[in-house]
Amino acid sequence: MSNYFSMEAFDYDDIQLVPNKGIIKSRHDADTSIKFGSRTFKIPVVPANMESVIDEKLATWLAQNGYYYVMHRFQPETRLDFIKRMHKKGLFASISVGIKDSEYDFIDSLAKENVIPEYITIDVAHGHSTYVIDMIHYIKEKLSESFLTAGNVATPEAVRELEQEGADATKVGVGPGKACITKLKTGFGTGGWQLAALRMCSKVATKPLIADGGIRHNGDIAKSVRFGATMVMIGSMLAGHEESPGNIIKIDGKTYKQYWGSASEVQKGAYGNVEGKQMLVPYRGSISDTLIEMQQDLQSSISYAGGRDLNAIKLVDYVIVKNTIMNGDY
Repeated sequence: MSNYFSMEAFDYDDIQLVPNKGIIKSRHDADTSIKFGSRTFKIPVVPANMESVIDEKLATWLAQNGYYYVMHRFQPETRLDFIKRMHKKGLFASISVGIKDSEYDFIDSLAKENVIPEYITIDVAHGHSTYVIDMIHYIKEKLSESFLTAGNVATPEAVRELEQEGADATKVGVGPGKACITKLKTGFGTGGWQLAALRMCSKVATKPLIADGGIRHNGDIAKSVRFGATMVMIGSMLAGHEESPGNIIKIDGKTYKQYWGSASEVQKGAYGNVEGKQMLVPYRGSISDTLIEMQQDLQSSISYAGGRDLNAIKLVDYVIVKNTIMNGDY
């Protein structure tokens, strides 16, 4: 067994970052931009590639406004035309694929028509898999220009192997999301120690990591960056907006939107091998306001870190508080 797992497990609420001497007069002077692949984005945040979080309309808005996105894979027959429509608008295309046999035919069709998405994400619940590696090889052979992210994984060994097999980035997180019940159904996953898993994976990573799941507060974005994330994938906190998919539901005068996991009964259309659930999240208005708030809070994080950009956060000290602050016992 790897000695990585002798380290103490912790999650977002267990960690507080330690301030350094500030060198900027205002948080507005802090640069939150991040380069991912060949493009630079406003913030290191990407909405989860879930059908309850993103659709084509929102993907278009994000691309137009300097944000990274990953389109979900749950309407596979629309992906080719989606790429064409994004390119026709002068926007980048970022799609998800699985590992079914039909996905190889889809990759062939993209190569044949020379329709090349700038970003491809292999979206599999258990990404440390022979079949994911086979798909990495195939995409790299057919669509070598695409920036390829593979996942999801939980261990340094998985990150090392997927990188060596050709992935340009790796997505870390197995079941820590609010709509995920993997740890309850299977006994496996990073639920409860997602941040520690990210830390372990970053020790061996030579390429970008995407931290996927478990984000509950804006400060968790900074914590993810501190422990090695280039991008932070967020589900429930970026659901429930005016632009988000899902029905609006009013209960006792309060407004909510539907939110469901990618392995839920809602997504699958049947109850079998279910590792996700459906829930209601509070209606939050425009996603633009939420993304601006995330950027402003991240600028404050950079100021506390004693720097001018995201690199400063990577260098700060931290303490393990084991929930004392979040539970109000501090």
